Amino acid sequence: MVRMSVLSDCLKSICNAERKGKRQVLIRPSSKVIIKFLTVMMKHGYIGEFEIVDDHRSGKIVVELNGRINKCGVVSPRFDIKLNEIEKWVTNLLPSRLFGYIVLTTSAGIMDHEEARKRAVGGKILGFFY
Repeated sequence: MVRMSVLSDCLKSICNAERKGKRQVLIRPSSKVIIKFLTVMMKHGYIGEFEIVDDHRSGKIVVELNGRINKCGVVSPRFDIKLNEIEKWVTNLLPSRLFGYIVLTTSAGIMDHEEARKRAVGGKILGFFY
């Protein structure tokens, strides 16, 4: 079976493990985009530490869960978002303005929508979590 989106598989397995009440989840294969996405989630406290395991193939990631994720997902296709369109996407994807984040890939790197607003950059939408 061919994997269409590695990031989508990663977020699905995190969401499913969170629903089952697991404490940690194994994600494979690993990629740079997944690692950056998980770093954004960890920075906001939605997941605990994660460890990258290097088998000499595609790599694995072990993520510690702390029970804060309600839903996470990928937005496909990766739509272009201008700075003034971020608010529209926040209202469409997130349940409230108070919690949850949209992850964007910008020319300044992969970041959440609040940081993109501070730096005044737009980009392509990767996914969301809350």
